Amino acid sequence: MAADSGKVEASGISHAATELAITVTPIGTVHNGRSDPGNSDHWADVASTILVEPRFGDRCLTGLADFSHVEVVFFFDRLAERDAYRQPLRPRGRADLPEVGVFADRGPRRPNRIGCTICEVVSARGRELRVRGLDAVDGTPVLDIKPVMRQFLPEHSRQSEWVDRLMAEYFAS
Repeated sequence: MAADSGKVEASGISHAATELAITVTPIGTVHNGRSDPGNSDHWADVASTILVEPRFGDRCLTGLADFSHVEVVFFFDRLAERDAYRQPLRPRGRADLPEVGVFADRGPRRPNRIGCTICEVVSARGRELRVRGLDAVDGTPVLDIKPVMRQFLPEHSRQSEWVDRLMAEYFAS
């Protein structure tokens, strides 16, 4: 894409770039003992309760307890987006990791500040969903909850070797 052409080139097809404002309303809120978004390791044993908004009714989680895991989509409301995304950066600023583009990192300072995590279902009753391993701090707005279904998971996946070093303590107990 030329810097100011206003057109996006993809597979030889030209598309006019459009500014689109999207409004989302949280469906619930995370409640747990973690309040510091800078304390970003050791999430494995963190128990969180997601309290779903009353507008969904007291039966909105019916059937969810039959699943072992859910994918929680949330909004990183405590951290600003980065000032610029054009240059690759080292994840968490670590010198031992390679520079990567914004879409090769899962950090919170990203476009639209959307996070998503697959976490274990502990219980689902009424409007309260209890999960373990959700890496969102207390008060985080939840945008959606989806059950994890095997058919949506890849049979095989690969990742860069540096990710194991980055994530060594992330989900540690």
